[in-house]
Amino acid sequence: MNFFEFLVARSEDMLELGLGHAALVGAAVLIATVIGVLLGIATYRKEKPREAILAVCGAFLTVPSFALFVLLIGPLGLGWKPVLVALTMYGLLPIVRNTITGLREVDPAIVESALGMGMSRRQRLLRIELPLAWPVIITGVRVTTLVLLGIAAIGSIVLGPGYGEFIFTGLARVGTPVAVNLVLAGTLGVIVLAILFDLAFYLLRKITTSQGIR
Repeated sequence: MNFFEFLVARSEDMLELGLGHAALVGAAVLIATVIGVLLGIATYRKEKPREAILAVCGAFLTVPSFALFVLLIGPLGLGWKPVLVALTMYGLLPIVRNTITGLREVDPAIVESALGMGMSRRQRLLRIELPLAWPVIITGVRVTTLVLLGIAAIGSIVLGPGYGEFIFTGLARVGTPVAVNLVLAGTLGVIVLAILFDLAFYLLRKITTSQGIR
């Protein structure tokens, strides 16, 4: 059976695994975005807290994914839960860093003008600073998503959903005719999801960013 025939024969499995993979990554990105943006807002004006939170988020990325998934089995068990927590941890740094960078790059003159107009701190943040920083923030979310799509495949070692099931099954059957097809199918699925997510974020940025700051 060639690769194309394999894809046709396993099309239902490809779709099911793809939906599980996309849903898991989407949930992790959403949670990481909420946490990351809030952390960025809370620390972008304060040097020491800013450096501390970036250091902690950076430290998460130094933990090998295999090790982290296994360590989370104890408190969370097998399945999607340890994968979701791990992906959220891995996804924080680009979002926090870009939120801080975007907010700090807002022209102080614009903020001062808003202050002179009588805007409160909250109004300046919501109406001026965050909209101006949004293109930088969403770039961080976009990067996080692409990184997590690859890491999510490793979550199969703790029975997480997604294309990792094909990849690890194929690796376990190295030497058999179907092994290469399984690994290629899982890899292709991740690549297709990455293209679709990247396109979605491109459109989202275009729709949600004011023409004046694109």
